[in-house]
Amino acid sequence: MTEQNHELIAGRYQLVERIGQGGMGRVWRGLDQQLFGREVAVKEILFPPGMNDDDRESLLRRFTGEARAAVALSHPAVITVHDVVEHHGAPVIVMELVRGRSLAEAIRSHGRLPVRRVAEIGAAVLDALTEAHGARIVHRDIKPDNVLLAKDRVVLTDFGIAHLADATTKLSHSGIVIGTPQYMSPEQLDGKRPTPANDLWALGATLYHAVEGHPPFEAEGLHALAVAVFTRPHQPPVHAGPLAPVLDALLTKDPMLRVGAEEAAEMLRAVLMSSPAGPDGLAGTGATDRTDRRDGTGATDGTDATDRSGPTDESDATGGPDSSDGPSSLPTMPERPPSSTPSVPTPTVPDLSGSAGGRPGHPVPERPTAPPVVVPRVEQSPTLDTTSRPEREDRTSTGRQSLTRRSAVLGAALAVLAAGSVLTWSLTRDDDPRRGGAGGSGPTASSVTVRIGVDAPLSGGLSSMGAGVRNSAELAARTANETGHVPGVTFEITAVDDEADPAKGAANAARFVSDERLVGVVGPLNSGVARTLVPALSRAGVVNVSPGNTDPALTLGPGWASGTRGRPYATYFRTVGTDVDQGPFAARYLHGSGKTKVYVIDDGSSHGTALTSGLTSEWKTLGGTVVGTEQVDPEERAFAGLAVRVRSSGADAVYFGGYYDTAASLSQQLKQAGVQAPLMGGDGIFDQEYLTGNPEAEGDLATQIGVPAAESEAGRDFLTRYEKAGYSQPPGWYGPYAYDATWALIEAVRTQVEAHGGTLADDTRAALPQAVERLAFDGVTGRVAFNGAGDTVNRGLTVYRVAGGRWQAVTSGPSTP
Repeated sequence: MTEQNHELIAGRYQLVERIGQGGMGRVWRGLDQQLFGREVAVKEILFPPGMNDDDRESLLRRFTGEARAAVALSHPAVITVHDVVEHHGAPVIVMELVRGRSLAEAIRSHGRLPVRRVAEIGAAVLDALTEAHGARIVHRDIKPDNVLLAKDRVVLTDFGIAHLADATTKLSHSGIVIGTPQYMSPEQLDGKRPTPANDLWALGATLYHAVEGHPPFEAEGLHALAVAVFTRPHQPPVHAGPLAPVLDALLTKDPMLRVGAEEAAEMLRAVLMSSPAGPDGLAGTGATDRTDRRDGTGATDGTDATDRSGPTDESDATGGPDSSDGPSSLPTMPERPPSSTPSVPTPTVPDLSGSAGGRPGHPVPERPTAPPVVVPRVEQSPTLDTTSRPEREDRTSTGRQSLTRRSAVLGAALAVLAAGSVLTWSLTRDDDPRRGGAGGSGPTASSVTVRIGVDAPLSGGLSSMGAGVRNSAELAARTANETGHVPGVTFEITAVDDEADPAKGAANAARFVSDERLVGVVGPLNSGVARTLVPALSRAGVVNVSPGNTDPALTLGPGWASGTRGRPYATYFRTVGTDVDQGPFAARYLHGSGKTKVYVIDDGSSHGTALTSGLTSEWKTLGGTVVGTEQVDPEERAFAGLAVRVRSSGADAVYFGGYYDTAASLSQQLKQAGVQAPLMGGDGIFDQEYLTGNPEAEGDLATQIGVPAAESEAGRDFLTRYEKAGYSQPPGWYGPYAYDATWALIEAVRTQVEAHGGTLADDTRAALPQAVERLAFDGVTGRVAFNGAGDTVNRGLTVYRVAGGRWQAVTSGPSTP
């Protein structure tokens, strides 16, 4: 591509000028013509010369998938990826244009940085990594060149570039190391699959370079450097001061003993507390020593390359003209309270931190990559675009617990609002905004208009499911209005996009709370979003009913797995079952199919262990025998030894708690070893990718939370009405549950109108949670009612079997016998 070429990239991105080039990428400043000329950085990925067509195609698929996963990340310290497209057979990434310098250039220009500044940068990058690891993305190439310093933020860039290099090495250039060895962990240099622990090592090496002025390991040649990394301790830091223990912990050679993200965050916070800011925000040691020992030059006058036109390294892809003026311009990161350390917060999310005492976590797929092709059991029912359940927090964008300044302020504001009288609201008449009564008896009579909010992913990878939720809620409101179901009340739907991003939850909740006509919220779809949306709505007393959240902690409390249960949110309900139900349901199905001996395997994640724990308990109650248990590293793809043990055990079924990428390899190798028993898992393996990645999947089984709408007369009626409504997107798996969630709010409003003699009182919003809790009606998914925790009493599940290379529904039933 050239800037003289006026061809639009993907029909919308106009190149303006080239601002950088490196070995793996060429970067342009561009304009997004569909967004009023917004400036963007356009990165063209350069394939290595000599690759054959098959390798290029394979690499393109892998890299594009990885880059698109990064699109789901939303964090102030993570580069925003706007788009991933192909241009002339090569991938092109469109990102925000960050005006600033890289940390590498700051070190080159000013020498080593003060301790406090390095700790601030480290805290920001660690927060970004926690977000990425929560979304099952490993960066793989943390280094000073990939840390950008803008005026008011630290930005981590180039997710996926190192993956491209890694894939290239394996595909075409075996034995050649592509990357930045000075910042690579021993296990990564050894060719092992990257994990979050690798990123923590690289962060340590990057911070070491920033505070000391040179990398922790220096040697002539790659071989000598690798020997040093494998066998020798890093050079003792001289200028790090209180930062030294953090560097030592991050640069621990054994990944099993390396510090995890949460503990590293605590250590960095202690450094910030012990290194108070000096004049102009400078603190710590080394503020006057500007010698850059890496390249032997110095910049003792404090000047900066403010006329730099753009990055020169491929990792500086998103840089623009420099807007900083030396170290004093680096952003000061907030010192967060201990309660906001980066961590994986709930029992349904695997430990991604790689903390000491546990195996480094596994970046399982961020979300279902392709809806399963499902064959319905009921032949006369319409064909559905059945979609796999949305990702938990550990697939999405998972999941950062630490608060940004914006969300902290928002949380405080919500707390004040919830405690004060400003949330007092009155429903207004369409014909008289102040009289509040509901007159008439039908939809054409003078009526009060109330709103039901819908929170769902309306853009991004899960937008088809989100659209199905929104459309189904609209269909419920339309039906209520057309039939005059609540005399004197007209319902409106206000749908808000959460992008399946937990960071959007609190802001969306504030928008709902501020709407004086809103009576309740349907959603969210994702458990990760629920963890930020639900608490904010609960503080304000706004009821919400979810059609898709399956995290047990939302209704049973964070200690549910250990037997300590308590309802955390009195305003929260859901119309779908939870992960607690899957293991026992699978056990009853297997035992009822004549299986008596099961081999139980999990991947060590909270989701996986919850499933296997439930299965094991129910299996023993049924009189079955557990002939073996094993926990596998989710990064592992070689299961020959395990397959032999399973075959020798005589198991007639194998149950796996985990996700489809690991399960596909396990299933294939079990079959190749002669194991005739089917592998069964939860909805973590119910994905089209399980089939494409496993040619031996035939006969394997999975449970899915919920029951297909086509299984019942009411469900089929819903599908018919939905089709007649003319929606462009199908309802998907969760549409019927969204319809019933919306109807629950409609029914609750009706009970309040009846209780007040045909009028709607000003305190309807406050009264609605208790009204929902008392409901019981027949919906399109079956009986709709809730227990004392807010869970549906009608928790159905479905077993699917792989038949003819497709997921085929086998049986559906309640979660309890």
